[in-house]
Amino acid sequence: MDPLRILVVDDEKDFTEMLCLRLEEAGHLAHAAHDGKGCMEMLDTHPYDVLILDIRMPGMDGLQVLRQIKSDHISTEVILLTGHGSTETAVEGMKRGAFDYALKPYDFADLLEKIHDAREVKRKREARIRKAEERSRLDRLEKSIRF
Repeated sequence: MDPLRILVVDDEKDFTEMLCLRLEEAGHLAHAAHDGKGCMEMLDTHPYDVLILDIRMPGMDGLQVLRQIKSDHISTEVILLTGHGSTETAVEGMKRGAFDYALKPYDFADLLEKIHDAREVKRKREARIRKAEERSRLDRLEKSIRF
């Protein structure tokens, strides 16, 4: 399977560098952003399959970034990262469209499984969209032939 394009967004630079390294060792393409503004700039210039997004960041917090992603980059799946004390916030993020959440410190195997599950959801959604677009084109063609 093709490698996933993953964007890791966290204000802890050592954390993002280590996670990106581990994701690349697992065969994926991983990049880092260190705040919400940088995340949105990267999403505006490059498509990403999965975003690993810390909830607590200075400036734009993770839920604000999530809201913007679901408005502007709906096909990007988001996995929220949260500390043990803020699982309620992560659940709120899932209600707002995040795919899932992982607790910090994270278990890498568990995180990889969530990433692969997010890929599958994204793949199925994109297939449904392609089918809907195809049906729409066929409907327009049929209408133009009738008239």
